[in-house]
Amino acid sequence: MKIFNKISGVMMAVALLGTTSCNEQDLLDLNVNDNAVESIDMQYLFSLGTLRIGGEYENTRANMLYAATMIQHTASTASYFSGDKYFYNAGYSGAYMERHFTDVIRLFSQVISETNDDPNEANVNAAATILRVFDLHRMTDMYGDIPYTQAGYGLESEENWFPTYQAQEEVYDLMIADLKAARDKFSDSARPLGIQDFVYNGDLSKWRKFANSLLMRMALRMSNVAPAKAQEVFTEAFNSGGFTSNEDAAMITYAAGPQGVNRNGLNDGYWNTYKYSRDCKLSETFIDWMKANDDPRLMILSGGVGNPEDASTWNTNPEDQIGLPNGYNATNLVAAVPPGTLDGFTIVQQNFSMLNLKYLDWEDPYYLQSYAEVELMKAEAALKGWISGDAGTFFANGVAAAINSWAMFDASFATSAADIQSYIDGRGFSAASQEDKLKLIGEEFWAATYLNDLESWANWRRTGYPELTPTQDPNAFEGNFIPRRLRFWESEIGANPENYAAVKARMGGDEFATRVWWDGGN
Repeated sequence: MKIFNKISGVMMAVALLGTTSCNEQDLLDLNVNDNAVESIDMQYLFSLGTLRIGGEYENTRANMLYAATMIQHTASTASYFSGDKYFYNAGYSGAYMERHFTDVIRLFSQVISETNDDPNEANVNAAATILRVFDLHRMTDMYGDIPYTQAGYGLESEENWFPTYQAQEEVYDLMIADLKAARDKFSDSARPLGIQDFVYNGDLSKWRKFANSLLMRMALRMSNVAPAKAQEVFTEAFNSGGFTSNEDAAMITYAAGPQGVNRNGLNDGYWNTYKYSRDCKLSETFIDWMKANDDPRLMILSGGVGNPEDASTWNTNPEDQIGLPNGYNATNLVAAVPPGTLDGFTIVQQNFSMLNLKYLDWEDPYYLQSYAEVELMKAEAALKGWISGDAGTFFANGVAAAINSWAMFDASFATSAADIQSYIDGRGFSAASQEDKLKLIGEEFWAATYLNDLESWANWRRTGYPELTPTQDPNAFEGNFIPRRLRFWESEIGANPENYAAVKARMGGDEFATRVWWDGGN
C-alpha cells in the first residue's frame, strides 16, 4: 500500500504539473474580476480633485485656525486656534501638505500624465494643470521650498517616491511656464469639460482668464525679489486678459444638500460640524477698521453680538458691534472687556461680534481667486508703472467688486451703488501719497480676501499692509511675532529624511520665523 500510495502520488503530481503547464493562464485568470473597472474617465478624477481643494480638514486647520487669526480677521480665546497666539500644532501646521499632496495633487498629476498626448483631452489636461499650479502655489507660499516636478507622480516611477524639494524661485519659474502652456492649450475642438467642471462649467474663455489672473498674482508676489521678471510676467498676463467682472471669479461651486466631498469644507470648522468653533469671533482689528471707515460690509460679515444658538439675543445694530481682541484666553478676557460691554451673557465671548451664518452654508462658494483681487493688483501695478491705466479707477473697481461679491452668498447682502460709491470716496485714494495709496490697496486687499485668509496672509507678508500689532502671549512657540510661514508636515522628517534635511539647510530652517524666497520683509 505504501508503495502504491507513493506511485499514485508521483503520478498525480506529474498530472497536476502537466495541467498547470497547459492551463497556467486559466489559473491566472481566476484573479481577474471581470466586473472591475479597467479604466476611469479623467474628467471624473479632475472633478474629484477640484472638490477636494475645498476640503474641511486642511482648510479648517491652515486657513481658519492659523491664517485667519494670524491676519486678525478673526479671534478666539480657545488655544486650538493656534494662529491667534502663535502656538505650534504639528497636525495643524502640516495639514495642507499632508492632505493635498495625497488627495489633490496626486489626482491632478494623474490626469495630466494620462492626457498629455491626447489632443481630444486637451481641455481637461489644461484645467488640471491650472488647478495643480494653483494648489502648489498656495503650498509653496505657505511653506517655501516644496516638491513640484515630482509631486503626485509616485505611481509613475519609484524615483518619485521620495520627491526632491525644489527652491521656491525655481518652483515659481515652473509654475509660470506651466500656466502659460495650459492657457494656450485649451481648444474648442477638444472634448468639452461641461458639468464635470465645478469652477466654470466648461467655459474655456474663463479658464484662460483664470490662468492670466493667477499669473498676475504670482508676478506681484515676487516683485520685491525679482522686479524685472515680475513686471514681465504681469504685463504679459494683463495684456492677455484677466478677470473683467465678478462673473469671471474662480470659485468652486457646490450642489444644495451636499454630502461627503461635495461641500465647502471651510464652513465645517466655522460652523457646521465643530460647534465649539462657534466661539470664534470677528477680531477687534477688523471690526474697528470697518467701523472707522464706515464700511458697508460691517453687517454683512458680522452676524451681531449675542448667543449664536439663540437668534432672539442677537444685537445687529452696527454701532454696537465689538470685535474680540486677538491674544486673549477665557480667563484674562474678562478684565480686557471695555466698561459697559457686558450685558448679561454667561459666556463672556458672546459679548463680541460673531460671524454671519448666512455665508456659512455647505453649498456656499469656495473662492480660489476673485475679480476684486485682480482689480486691486492692477491698481498696484499701475502705481509701479508696469501697466497703463488709472490706479484710482482700478482701486474703485476692486473695492466695488469686493462689496458686490457678497450677494453671491446671500441676496440680502446686496449693497446699493450709492453706498458703495460713498465708501470709496471716503477712502480718499486720489489725494493720498504714493505710499498711502499702496497702504489703501493693501488694506482693501485684506478686506476683499476675508475667508480666503491664506491669500490675505501671503499678501500681508509681501506688503506689510494692513499694519498689524502682534499679540503677546508667554507661551508663543517661537516668540510674539506673526509667523512668516508654517512648518512642514512632520512626517517628512522620517519618511523623506534626506530631502527634508536638504531643504531645511537650504532655507535656513523649518521655523515660523524662516522667510520664504519672495518675503523681502516688513
